[in-house]
Amino acid sequence: MASSMTFIFICAVLVFFMTPGLAFFYGGMVPQKQINNTLMSVFIMCSIPVLLWVIGGYSLSFSGNHWNLIGDFHNLMLNHLNLAAPSVAAGGKISNAAFLLFQMMFAIITPALFVGAIVGRMNFKFLISFVILWSIFVYYPLVHLVWGGGFLQSFGALDFAGGLVVHIDAGVTALILAYFLGPRLVQKKGSPKNLSWVLLGTAMLWVGWYGFNAGSALSMNSVAMQAMLTTTVATATAMLTWMVLDVFTKRNATLFGVCSGAICGLVAITPACGFVSVAAALWIGLVATLVSYFFITTVKPLLKIDDTLDAFGCHGVSGIVGSIMTGLFASKSINAAVTSNGLFAGGGWHQLGLQLGATGFTILYTAVIVTLIILVLKQIIRMRISSAAEKLQEDWDA
Repeated sequence: MASSMTFIFICAVLVFFMTPGLAFFYGGMVPQKQINNTLMSVFIMCSIPVLLWVIGGYSLSFSGNHWNLIGDFHNLMLNHLNLAAPSVAAGGKISNAAFLLFQMMFAIITPALFVGAIVGRMNFKFLISFVILWSIFVYYPLVHLVWGGGFLQSFGALDFAGGLVVHIDAGVTALILAYFLGPRLVQKKGSPKNLSWVLLGTAMLWVGWYGFNAGSALSMNSVAMQAMLTTTVATATAMLTWMVLDVFTKRNATLFGVCSGAICGLVAITPACGFVSVAAALWIGLVATLVSYFFITTVKPLLKIDDTLDAFGCHGVSGIVGSIMTGLFASKSINAAVTSNGLFAGGGWHQLGLQLGATGFTILYTAVIVTLIILVLKQIIRMRISSAAEKLQEDWDA
């Protein structure tokens, strides 16, 4: 167990590294006067979700199993939890402390993702209150349903490292928040203000993603190496795909497009990385990027929902594609945890059906609960900053 503990320690640090990476990624895309607010909105997630996870998040996610829907409060404030003992939730591969810390990093990065949809116009008090309620009523239940013994896990739905739990969850949340928040007062198009930050953030996210995906094997083994390899191939494919699309549609390849493609590839392979072959990873990166690119350039303008930094377009859409395509390519030969081969891996329609059902449920559950949280919270706290404050931030051309 010692080698696995060392491995998870490193992976947990890498996943934590993703949140400041995301802060740079988002911060590089906003106007000068919005940078501090954007950095603060992302980096504060290194505080609140940590405390929530220790107080009750871990317990609700991994302690007990009530109605195959949610955990209990047996490990409230980590009481009755022997941190040095082997973790049952991790199959005994690592200690409870190591598993708790690794999963805590997921709880940090997930709410940080949807910040990209609402930068520059959400009341900070509303954001903090929303994150608390969202963690309790959306994130922890989904963690339990998919990884903690809930019905999605018992039915056989596959999510290796967070396609359902992290990316679809955060992406749908971003879209709903953007809808209720309304569009920016002035929407000016153009290149991101600081492409150096965007590239730095992308690189930090990519490096951290190896901890995110390979670490989800919870041991230094062949599955972890498979996850790392498929992550690299899918991301490289996605980068190239976005660049080619830009060349054919805009006659110009851009650094921002390459970075956007990389994020789509990382997102798309996340649910499948430890279940599929390298060839499958290539197809997942390709298809997810095509769909995300089409959504952002064609569908999003028709919806008239101002998802400022395309949190749904990249994380939500690519996450949905990756989750569904897991049902096409998942293979028992890659990972013994796969009970039914995917449609293109010699199996039938069973696993694809499970992935479609789990993906649809995650979208619906997240949309409904997030809507309810917003409607209630709006009665107590103003959701949007004042028009005067927002106008002060309109310096896209500065």
